[in-house]
Amino acid sequence: MKSKNQSDVQMPNLTLGQLKAAARDFIPAITSKPIADLYGVTDGKAVGTYVEHEFHRFLGEMHSYSPGSSASGIDFPELGVDLKVTSVRQPQSSCPFREASQKVYDLGYHLIVFVYDKLDDATARAAKLLFQHAIFVQRERTGDYQTTRGLSEILRRNGNKDDILAFLEERNLPLDEIGREKLAERILEEPPTLGYLTISNALQWRLQYGRVIGIATTEPTEGVENLLD
Repeated sequence: MKSKNQSDVQMPNLTLGQLKAAARDFIPAITSKPIADLYGVTDGKAVGTYVEHEFHRFLGEMHSYSPGSSASGIDFPELGVDLKVTSVRQPQSSCPFREASQKVYDLGYHLIVFVYDKLDDATARAAKLLFQHAIFVQRERTGDYQTTRGLSEILRRNGNKDDILAFLEERNLPLDEIGREKLAERILEEPPTLGYLTISNALQWRLQYGRVIGIATTEPTEGVENLLD
């Protein structure tokens, strides 16, 4: 992969707009391509890793950028974007848990979600990835839908701190009593934006993309973009 360390050819720095455009161009290039290495593979993580590597290779031929590392935790730290690759049969993935407020506000970065269906060709002994969707979710929209909607309703009905505390406890956010108090005070001062992910509590957040797929393909909404349109 070409990056900033390879100065033989000066390539333009990657921008968010160019990243989205590259995603649009990448999907047709990889869709239906025979991939022998993925034949018979049922591990979604292995498929995701393959697609991510191919996308970085594709980008590296045109743009200069620094790919993410385990320290940054996301694929494009300079742009604040993480790439997720998931099967259409169960469109979900995990992401690092940083703090409970991510479920109320946002993950702290944008998402690009590639959604595929995998078919194995026994004659060619190769897999084909048929990409169904490529979706961009703006950082501000990466909160949990039910949590942010419920809090918005409480605030709309002039709810107070006690109402918010009860709601946070009912939603079983991973917080102790002091943490709930602080978050409730923040919510009163800084009402959250409606998020569109479904985020399940776990040691890592479990992100589910069914809603954003539906929004991107049928209900155009600010903050959720169908990159294949």
